[in-house]
Amino acid sequence: MLSLKQRAIKRSFDIALSLFGIIFGFWVIFIAFVVASIETRSCGLFIQRRVGLHGKLFGVFKIKTMKDSEYIDTITASNDTRITSSGKFFRATKIDELPQLFNVLFGDMSFVGPRPDVEGYADRLKGEDRDILKIRPAITGPATLKYKNEEEILASTEDKNHYNDTVIWPDKVRINKEYIKNWSLMGDINYIMKTIKK
Repeated sequence: MLSLKQRAIKRSFDIALSLFGIIFGFWVIFIAFVVASIETRSCGLFIQRRVGLHGKLFGVFKIKTMKDSEYIDTITASNDTRITSSGKFFRATKIDELPQLFNVLFGDMSFVGPRPDVEGYADRLKGEDRDILKIRPAITGPATLKYKNEEEILASTEDKNHYNDTVIWPDKVRINKEYIKNWSLMGDINYIMKTIKK
């Protein structure tokens, strides 16, 4: 697990980088919000309950990318008919994730680490797998990068929920545990740079 010093370094880095991102990226978030509001004919920002640090629930901010309720199914494939035209672009470019810069600033999330799970998945974590809940969930990370095309992968399967539960999710848990064991600030910076490139 991360030491108190490592946690302090990671949090300081998150605060500085999130402020930088908000200052220089706010115009992108605003334009995406307006476009999403027009296309979905509703508020272009939505808040989804996710499991955070120590298993506590928090609201993760996202640009809305679907016309209907995004709470119907927690597993989304790229061929989901609910995804709007702008939503496809926002998802492909990860612009829909940019409002999470505020989650990072507020302390709900980090830049790098495990993605925050929806309710139900964190309950399945047993033993040392629960170490994942001892750090803040994040915008990107090694598991996120490996499964950057997750929606396309799920779209090619017959049962996306079964494939996610038996293949993708367990592999993400393994990857995230390795991330925690081998954490370093330079590692986080490297993951961020890889995310930007991809």
